[in-house]
Amino acid sequence: MTRSRRPEQTGDTRQVLLAAARRRFAEQGYAATGTEEIVADARVTRGALYHHFRDKADLFRTVMEQVAMEVAEQLVAGELARGAELPSDAWTQLRTGFQSLLDISTTDSDFQRIVLIDGPAVLGNDAWDQLVEQHGYRLLSEWLERAAAEGRIDPLPVAPLTRLVAALLSEASLYTARAADPDRARTEVGIVLDRLLRGLGRRGGDLADQPAVSAGAPHGSA
Repeated sequence: MTRSRRPEQTGDTRQVLLAAARRRFAEQGYAATGTEEIVADARVTRGALYHHFRDKADLFRTVMEQVAMEVAEQLVAGELARGAELPSDAWTQLRTGFQSLLDISTTDSDFQRIVLIDGPAVLGNDAWDQLVEQHGYRLLSEWLERAAAEGRIDPLPVAPLTRLVAALLSEASLYTARAADPDRARTEVGIVLDRLLRGLGRRGGDLADQPAVSAGAPHGSA
């Protein structure tokens, strides 16, 4: 029993540490959180922490990746559910999905503090870029290809288009999360972001005649 239980116990310890670290990082921030607080909350030894993670920064990186992955999955699930209820084309799904991300950047304290504020400050901008590449590029490029195939946007080269749209979305999220007045920033950035993206629509096509996606609607609640 001892031998068969050990791998499960090891996995449990890692998850407990991640949960405890996530709570502390979201509430206090990286700089104000000590490893002694994390191990106390997790009820494990410091040796257990360093068995699973090299140091506090390594633990933080893992938490950051976990939160980013959850948000990516939440956005995809939200747009798929919305599409099932109110069928729409790929470009409309992207535009509403972008607005949902801005909502999350404003209201989800874990994502806001850990990923958008502390993440680049602690791990550098490269860490943020890697998260976007890992959790965003593939899905974004697929949706852009569908939008072009449906005739909703011009058939531009997908690789550079994906990177430029991702960079625009990333900056919009970072600006919103770090603003002195996040609610006002979210509304203003939402308007500007959607107006810029509507420029990708084919001239004379349906998109030119559509109203902008509302920047004040709770898109992220789906």
